[in-house]
Amino acid sequence: MATKAKFSIHVAKENLKFSAAHFIAYPGFREPLHGHNYQVGVYLEGRLAKTGYVIDFGLIKKLTKEIVDRLDERTIVPGNSDCMAIDGPKNGRVKIRYEKDEFVLPAADVCIVPLVHSSAEELARYIWDELAAALRARGALKEVTSMEISVAEGPGQSAHYRNSTDGV
Repeated sequence: MATKAKFSIHVAKENLKFSAAHFIAYPGFREPLHGHNYQVGVYLEGRLAKTGYVIDFGLIKKLTKEIVDRLDERTIVPGNSDCMAIDGPKNGRVKIRYEKDEFVLPAADVCIVPLVHSSAEELARYIWDELAAALRARGALKEVTSMEISVAEGPGQSAHYRNSTDGV
């Protein structure tokens, strides 16, 4: 019985990282504002193209680096939070309200992302979505069948998001 062979690539270069502040909040609970030195990895599966690649390593490194650079040295704010009110950017500032707490940050120091929580799990999905969109815009997903993003908050502690690239 024949099986469909798949090839895979894994990219986890040292420069695919970002340092960012965040806090997890949900009704009745908020972590203190703190930061991590995040490390990102990309794993793709697919068919071997006539070029001998599933996809070019260089393209994955370039696009992933562009995504993580937008998060680097920022405070990550979940724009779809179910318990925080976000006002701004306005007058160069972003106000974040959670229950009785209020943060006022310079807008240039904030990255508002379309997440409910700024967890490593949701960041992995966000990076997956951004990378898939960038690859799709370049017509580079033809041979890729699935992609997984890992986001490590520190050594030995990572979250992963994996999905099919069909229909992306």
